[in-house]
Amino acid sequence: MSSSPASESRPLLPLEIGDSAPSAYDTSWITDDDPESISRKVLERNLLRKLDFRTAYLVLIYILNQMDRNNAAAARLRGFEEDLGMKGRQFNTLISALYIGYVVTQTPSNLILSRISKPSLYLSSCMWVWGLLTTLIGISTNYYQALSSRFLVGFLEATFYPGAVYLLSRWYKREELGYRTAFFTAGIGFSNAFGSLLASGILATMEGFLGYAAWRWLFFVEGCLTVVVAICGMFILPDFPQSPASWLTPAEHALAQKRMEEDSEGHGPVEPKLSGAFSDLLSMATDWRAWLVGTALSCCNASLSFNMFFPTLAATMGYSPTISLLLCAPPWIMSTIFAVSIARHSDATRERFGHMVFALLMLITGYVLAMSTMNITVRYISLFFMAQAQVANVVLLTWISNTFARSSSKRAVAIGFMNTIGTSGNIVSPYIWSSSWGPTYTNSCLICIALASTCIYLCWMFRRHLGRLNAAAEAEERELDLPKGYRYLL
Repeated sequence: MSSSPASESRPLLPLEIGDSAPSAYDTSWITDDDPESISRKVLERNLLRKLDFRTAYLVLIYILNQMDRNNAAAARLRGFEEDLGMKGRQFNTLISALYIGYVVTQTPSNLILSRISKPSLYLSSCMWVWGLLTTLIGISTNYYQALSSRFLVGFLEATFYPGAVYLLSRWYKREELGYRTAFFTAGIGFSNAFGSLLASGILATMEGFLGYAAWRWLFFVEGCLTVVVAICGMFILPDFPQSPASWLTPAEHALAQKRMEEDSEGHGPVEPKLSGAFSDLLSMATDWRAWLVGTALSCCNASLSFNMFFPTLAATMGYSPTISLLLCAPPWIMSTIFAVSIARHSDATRERFGHMVFALLMLITGYVLAMSTMNITVRYISLFFMAQAQVANVVLLTWISNTFARSSSKRAVAIGFMNTIGTSGNIVSPYIWSSSWGPTYTNSCLICIALASTCIYLCWMFRRHLGRLNAAAEAEERELDLPKGYRYLL
């Protein structure tokens, strides 16, 4: 769809990489004071407010997603392993089994999502089923029943994270996406903080209630909450801009579509071409950049694997299970604030690599502190440093979405494909935290430091490549006297 001459003479995307991006609702970068421009400012502000209200529901879903993913670590403190007769590394295998489904499902799921008009029904339905399966873990009587249920949960959960990131990328422009993605993934911090408080309450007060162990009630309660939220999500989550949206006025709906067309100028069409799922996947699988960044994401995820065992690490300080779970909350509360601040600054400066490196250096600092001493104060401080690093994954995934932002179908494949590679790190990472290496977990910390360092190096290579592409584009524009065009964010 071609833009009108007026819109061509007044580009809505600031193309200078060094320019400051607008704040959440700021449209002051539109300099014209004519009535049409003022009307657009008001309309866009109203659109973003309505959209933010709808997409904020993703945060609640992600909180429950993380709680369902990590509740086994909390249940471990109250007899989960013993009651199901787990031995050796069976608990690590139980944690790892969840991510096999992630590897298998993420790319096909995003391909499906890019070709349907009702992502609200698709994502909510998958959530409803994984909530039911989570509840069934609570009635398991042996290790293999729990393993089977958790294995199946992974296939359903895998649809959500890449699907939600893709959904956000279909509504928000590049300079708006980092902050929104960070706010969405702040659910990790909320989940680990609120989940720890909820788990401590359930595990401390519901032992023996109606004849069930407290850890079983943990799965019952969190699974039922997931089902209820999923049903509500069918009516709250937005669909794509091209789908009917009764919650938007016709003018707001038209602007939502126009914004995405303007944001992709010089970088291909917004809508998918009818090239087929296989050709989209083949294109991504033969792009060396996808493998480079996917490997970096895998290293990043594995280096952040401490979050799967956060209650276990807190328990190394020697407190009771209830106190250990309560101590998990403050680091994650601070992590949530830190993540949103870093992501917002990353959007404002239109820079990704430096912000991701800063977060990973916080992680490395935490690991160095943790393995240097068993002093309670120092180890607790190390947990704060580790928790702040969660935003590294957010910035990297936003960078991926920014870079592979051609047609919507290719972007869906890119997010799913690289998340698939990235999740491979989560499959092996539970074995990094073998109980035989506790309570110091020195070997675990050293492995994670090496993985974080590898991620930084791979992303540096990616940044150099994008920098060369930007330089080549600038040289061509200068030689041919062309207006400034698309630039990759670095």
